[in-house]
Amino acid sequence: MAQAIRIGQFGGPEVLRYEEIGAIGDPGPGEVKLRHEAVGLNFIDVYYRTGVYQPPNGFPFIPGNEGAGVVVATGPGVAEFAPGDRVAYTGPLGAYATERLIPAASLVRLPDGIPFETGAAMMLKGLTAQYLLRRTYKVEPGQTILFHAAAGGVGLIACRWAKALGATVIGTAGSAEKIALAEANGCDHVIDYRRENFVERVLEITGGGKCDVVYDSIGKDTFPGSLDCLKPFGMWVLFGQSSGVIEGFDLNLLARKGSLYATRPTIFTHIADRAVMQAMADELFEAVRTGMVEIPVNQRFPLSEAAEAHRALEGRATTGASVLLP
Repeated sequence: MAQAIRIGQFGGPEVLRYEEIGAIGDPGPGEVKLRHEAVGLNFIDVYYRTGVYQPPNGFPFIPGNEGAGVVVATGPGVAEFAPGDRVAYTGPLGAYATERLIPAASLVRLPDGIPFETGAAMMLKGLTAQYLLRRTYKVEPGQTILFHAAAGGVGLIACRWAKALGATVIGTAGSAEKIALAEANGCDHVIDYRRENFVERVLEITGGGKCDVVYDSIGKDTFPGSLDCLKPFGMWVLFGQSSGVIEGFDLNLLARKGSLYATRPTIFTHIADRAVMQAMADELFEAVRTGMVEIPVNQRFPLSEAAEAHRALEGRATTGASVLLP
C-alpha cells in the first residue's frame, strides 16, 4: 500500500497531510510504475501549496515535481525502460509519494555513479541551472553575472557551473553561513543582502560596469534593483518569485534603464520536448561526472515530515538541496 502527502486546500505547511492512498494500480499505455527512493524539495512545491500555481486537476492533489527511484513495472508501449532500472525525473505533480504512475517520457536513466538522493535533488534544480546558463542566456568566458540566492539549491549549482564557464560570478546571500557556502561554490563576490544594498555593491564590484545578466528567483524584493545591476542590453532572467509576485511591470522601465531584455522562463517549457530534455540531462550528468558541478544535499526529511521541510524552506533555513525520504 502506498503513502503520500496530499493537499486538500491551499494554505500553510499544515495542509500537507501524510495519508495512506492504497494501491496505485498498474501502469497504463506509455506509463511506468515507479518506487521512489528520494523526492526533491523545491520552492515550486510551496507555490502549488499556497495557490500561486494552480493544480491542474483540482483537489486533493499530491505535490512534488522531482524524484528518483526504481522502475517497478512498465505499461504497454514502453520499450526504453524495464523493471529494476534506476531513473530520475522532473515532471508532472505527484512526487510526494512512496510510489506513483508517471509517463515514461518524463524519465531519464540515472547513471550508476549518481546516488538516488543526488538524482532526486539534481533534476529540477540542475536542469534549471542548465537552461538558465546554456539556453536562456548562454554564459561565456569574461562575462559578469549576478545570481540572487546564491546559496540556494539552484544557486549553488549554477554559480559553480558559471565559474567553470569562465564568468565572474557575483552572488547574494543572507547570512554568514550562506555567504561562506556561496564563496566555496563558485562566487567571486558575495553580497549580504540583509546588510548591504546589492545595487550599490554591484556597482562597486564592477567599477560601474555592471552585469551582463541577472538571474533572479526572488521577485518582489529584488525588483527593480535587479534591473539597475545590468549594463545596456543586459538580460534580466526572472525564474522564480520566492518573495512575492511582481505586479504592474512597466515595460518602459527596460528602455529607461538601458534597452534591457527581460524574460520569465520555466523549466517545463524547456523539457516539453523529450529529445531536448535528454540532451539537457546528458549535459548535466556530464558536468556532475567531471566535477564541474556538485549537487550538495544538505537537508534530509522523512516524507511524513514534509510540513517541517516546507517550514524550513520558507524560513530560508536551508542551503543547497533538500530531499524527502519515503
